Amino acid sequence: MIKLSPIHSEKIWGYEDWIASTHPDGLQSDFVNAVKDFPLLVKIIQANESLSVQVHPDDKDAKELEGPNTSGKTECWYVLDAEPDSKLIYGFNKNYSKEEIQKAIETNTLEPLLNIVNVKKGDFIYIPAGTVHAIGKGLRLLEVQQSCNITYRLYDWGRDRELHIEKSLKSLKNTKPKQIEQLQEEFKCDYFELNKVSVKGGYSFFVHKQPPTKNYGESCQLVFISKGTFSARSTKEDDIKTEYKILPEEIYVVSPGEKVTFEGTGELIRIKLPEN
Repeated sequence: MIKLSPIHSEKIWGYEDWIASTHPDGLQSDFVNAVKDFPLLVKIIQANESLSVQVHPDDKDAKELEGPNTSGKTECWYVLDAEPDSKLIYGFNKNYSKEEIQKAIETNTLEPLLNIVNVKKGDFIYIPAGTVHAIGKGLRLLEVQQSCNITYRLYDWGRDRELHIEKSLKSLKNTKPKQIEQLQEEFKCDYFELNKVSVKGGYSFFVHKQPPTKNYGESCQLVFISKGTFSARSTKEDDIKTEYKILPEEIYVVSPGEKVTFEGTGELIRIKLPEN
């Protein structure tokens, strides 16, 4: 296993840590050395104030708007902590036309169109590319996303930052959001899979070697410690064993051909690419 060191970035609304990244805007050299390139990006977001109302393009729109070497940004959030009465924006409260949305932006009446929902610790929110969204203040989130750093702002609560109205409207997919609920044991989409594992005593898993694919490359997995502390050991095919002391909110790369055993009490999130 390889422990990854976060790349910290202060924001006007709080901060974010890129904890697993091979993206050019935040390269972790130890991660790059292990996998060369990885199509996912994992962050911790601390929102002390609300983020902008924004949208991300899908793969097709990203290439049209930003160039052929870009990807879209489908993402998900797992709520690590939440102040009482925490809220976020998740889509619109009904199906509006793009003309209605543009008029609301121009007349500064967008807020009544937004779907505002209460969230609490342990909730899971899936955000397909094209979904309008905003993280509210008082939230700490684990974010798993495609390795993309494209954000289009529709609205920014009166802050003096650039908006991207034309690109936002082009990227917008005004679809009904999924119901928000607690993260279950498994979540799958076209770009990533999450497995939540509650550990009481011990837990082991092995990462099988798979041939690299055009879409997804190496078959390594990421392990994020969402709760608790653990002792752990990893064993590779050459029978070399390594011992670890693992703390909350650390993340590790587990390579193909490696078996990992965790001992302790807490919760792990395994993050992996879809199977071929």
